Amino acid sequence: MTQIISSDLDKLGGAAALRVIADTLAKADDGELFIERRQTESFVYDDGRLRSASFDESEGFGLRAVSGETAAYAHSSDLSLDALKRSAATSVSILNGGRSAQIDVSPAAPTRKLYGSDNPVEAMGFAAKVNLLEAVDKFTRALDPRVTQVSASMAMDWQAITIARADGQIYHDVRPLVRFGVSAVTSDNKTSGQGSHGFGGRGQPLSYITEENWQAAAREAVRQALVALDAGPAPAGEMDVLLGPGWPGILLHEAIGHGLEGDFNRKGTSAFAGLMGQRIASEDVTVVDDGTLVDRRGSISIDDEGTSPNCTTLIDRGILVGFMQDRMNARLSGVKPTGNGRRQSYAHVPLPRMTNTYMLNGNRHPDEILASMKKGLYAKSFGGGQVDITSGKFVFTCTEAYMIEDGKIGQPVKGAILIGAGAEALKQISMVGNDMALDPGIGTCGKAGQGVPVGVGQPTLRINNLTVGGTAT
Repeated sequence: MTQIISSDLDKLGGAAALRVIADTLAKADDGELFIERRQTESFVYDDGRLRSASFDESEGFGLRAVSGETAAYAHSSDLSLDALKRSAATSVSILNGGRSAQIDVSPAAPTRKLYGSDNPVEAMGFAAKVNLLEAVDKFTRALDPRVTQVSASMAMDWQAITIARADGQIYHDVRPLVRFGVSAVTSDNKTSGQGSHGFGGRGQPLSYITEENWQAAAREAVRQALVALDAGPAPAGEMDVLLGPGWPGILLHEAIGHGLEGDFNRKGTSAFAGLMGQRIASEDVTVVDDGTLVDRRGSISIDDEGTSPNCTTLIDRGILVGFMQDRMNARLSGVKPTGNGRRQSYAHVPLPRMTNTYMLNGNRHPDEILASMKKGLYAKSFGGGQVDITSGKFVFTCTEAYMIEDGKIGQPVKGAILIGAGAEALKQISMVGNDMALDPGIGTCGKAGQGVPVGVGQPTLRINNLTVGGTAT
């Protein structure tokens, strides 16, 4: 937090802007001014040439006034006092002259910086980035003669935000973000296979783009693509499923995490609404949302309302104990915000969103879990999926999966799809490993048309009697 008016706030009129905010929100239940400056850059090197390159630089503000369950939001790319006054006139129109019952939702001052402020867009020159992607392409193709196509991508994001509240408090954060990915296609003249791997986060930009890191990603992408050449059709039916650690936590994020966000539960539209304090999983299951992890993709030193992030326990040894809250839903629910108010940009309103959501370690060794399975499916990695938040029903495609026979991993299979409902799948978790891992830093979460960077993770899990859709006839 800083008490010094930033240069971004100066563009809006400095002290005059603060008076506009105070006057606008004087009779509101809540609200804030959110100012953003941003640079983004992305490259895609595909099929032996630079397929696309883009750069964008933007700035703007959003002014929100909240009254009860209604929020007025006006935003502009014009950082001027006149634009702010016009937005204030729009936002104040929803206020009815009185406040609803108040609870203390004042944001705590940020206690520590979770990442640096170096701009990844400026960390390397344009030519250096293109040369790097060309080197990735050549290296990946040389790994195996069966590699027929390679795509390498790099995305850089730098966001500087200032949040000014009606009480005069000013919060500031600078957020770097890097994402790198490699995908490969293989062919043996009979069939083809695909594989991909990526990494990223909010750490020092050049700490990610190292030869060791991108070569490891290339090898992993090719390994997956070669495995796919030997994959047979996946069987269909109800069976026990072994989920690998790390990125498979995306299933936890989608099928369970969204259902634990405050807005869905306050409105009663989540499958977990009304279950606070009740057992919803075995005592081996503990799930947290933690925005305080250093350098992680989903971490935030402050959320987009000025609240410090937390490590919020959602499920404690199988008992539902918490939801992720922004300020508005916390106030309406009579609880405190958890630092989960997030927005895609200045043009979007904040919503309760996940940061880094993961399941904690259990006490089983992964080999013990595998040995316990007579027959089943080992889902090592996932691709896309669909989830219905209200029912929690999900459909997820496995990008790498194997059959399990007599406690051992066997034939790779393709076309496996996991089908179920989040609330039911939680109850079907029978064994939790001691090998919790976080994803490599590649996730983006979508909600209400907004995308924000997130992290996921979990240890090895055994889920009993899950429906698997397959391609075997």
